[in-house]
Formats: sequence, structure tokens, C-alpha cells
Amino acid sequence: MKISFVAGFGPIVRDPDQSRGFWQRDLGMTLEEAAPSYVTNDDLEGVRAFALWPLTHAAEATFGTDTWPADLPVPTTSHPLSPEGILVGIACTPWMHEPTTDGPITES
Repeated sequence: MKISFVAGFGPIVRDPDQSRGFWQRDLGMTLEEAAPSYVTNDDLEGVRAFALWPLTHAAEATFGTDTWPADLPVPTTSHPLSPEGILVGIACTPWMHEPTTDGPITES
């Protein structure tokens, strides 16, 4: 697999305010609220998007309710967990690539 860039990085967070404080206040990252409790920065060098994804939003997107199921570890979606404990999403995002003349972008 040839990795062209990091399309996005977005930790799932239990406490959006505490996490925003860490990333914004402590690390100096600029974050804008794109939706209630969902903050993002799409101007980081080498990363197309960064966001803090509240656990309630992840639960809603995955299970249709804002409560994470008690019988599942937090977080569990269709993303693999790295050895460092980071939830990794792998996706084909053709709209984030420049068009080429050598055929369509395909997943490998």
C-alpha cells in the first residue's frame, strides 16, 4: 500500500471540553467548532483534517443512540486499534486526490 498523506486524525473523546483544553490550550492547536461539541482543524501541515469526535457522536453514528453500549469496550467501531492504543480509520477518499490520467483510484 502506498500512503500519500494522512487524510485525517480524530480521537474519540469522552469529555469534549477536557480534550479541547488539552489540544488547544496545552498544545496550542487552533480548533473551531464545526458542530456542537465537534471541533476541527483542517489546516495542519501533513494532515488533511483533525477533529475531536465526542463519544456520544461516535455512538450515534455507529449505534443510532448517543449512549455507548455498556457491553462493548470504548471505543469500538469498524476501525482497527493500533498497538499504541490509537483508533485508526482506513478509507479510500478519491475526492481528496488530484485526478490522474493513469486510471481511477482504487483500494489496495
